[in-house]
Amino acid sequence: MRATCCLMILLFCNACTSIRYMEIETYNPSEVTYPAGVRRALIVNNALPQPANTGYEFIFMGQAQDTCTANADSALFDAARALGVAIAETDFFDDVLFFHEGTRHDESFLEDARLSRDLVQSLCEDADADAVISLDRLLFVTGKRISSHAEGYVTGSIDIQIEGVVRSYLPGRTNPVVTITVSDSVSFFEEAMNVEILSSILPSPEEALRIAGEYAVRKVYRAFTPHWETGLRWYFTGMGARWKEAAAYAGSEKWDKAAERWQYIYNHTPPHSGNKAKAAANLALAAEMEGNFDAALEWAKTSRDLFAPNNESETSNARKQTLYIATLEQRILNEKKLNLQIRK
Repeated sequence: MRATCCLMILLFCNACTSIRYMEIETYNPSEVTYPAGVRRALIVNNALPQPANTGYEFIFMGQAQDTCTANADSALFDAARALGVAIAETDFFDDVLFFHEGTRHDESFLEDARLSRDLVQSLCEDADADAVISLDRLLFVTGKRISSHAEGYVTGSIDIQIEGVVRSYLPGRTNPVVTITVSDSVSFFEEAMNVEILSSILPSPEEALRIAGEYAVRKVYRAFTPHWETGLRWYFTGMGARWKEAAAYAGSEKWDKAAERWQYIYNHTPPHSGNKAKAAANLALAAEMEGNFDAALEWAKTSRDLFAPNNESETSNARKQTLYIATLEQRILNEKKLNLQIRK
């Protein structure tokens, strides 16, 4: 059985509470499911850089500077390359290639231009690739401010808004497989004794654009490859011997042993006891950690129904289980999609 859930050894607990929290990593499907046989991806920069005097405002000591510029050429190249590196690091594709030349030769930098069917076919044939992932647009709005303060120091800030579009194409198809919009922001702030020192530690506009572009576009890799994500889980503890044994086994990831103790508690606890609901909740977690999502869902529903609605603390626990049920339902859907992507 393929492991799609990994426990991180990080427990948040307190002697005065009956709940222990932990972080887990779950393996999730990508947004796009490629057809069977797509094993080599080609990363392309199809975006045009905006003019250096566009989208950049520089306020120096309260005065707007008319001659300031910010060149975005390298930012686009770096962003496309960063996306390719992020995709390659997942080891999903057999190979991730990078097309080092731009694909557009017009001057309409504001236009969101898709790759043509013929160009996609040509790129794939030349690179022996099965799919193209293209940065089709990337624009920046940048504001830089340098200010002096009465205390005798100066501050500098750069705020960048990023908007972009990334698409994936397959040869032989007219429309892209998926279109992903990018919208993010990055800020820099430094302070120094004078402007000269400040200039040495605050990024230049070009450096800031390169960092911002990489940061915003790199995260898009999740749309194209299965990936790990961090989530929060919890389990209940108690004062009895079996509660303590189960907690010890859970802490060392021996979920089958923990489940045996929680099952005993569940079987030997009256129906209207809060401990029965807590044991059921813990059994749901143990089933999830063992990869049995259907059983986990049933135990989570049982736990939710057992928590008494007229008790404030147990109503809160019931809400927790309702959220957990939604998470498990999504995991079941994700697992089906992930199986399609892994088996291709």
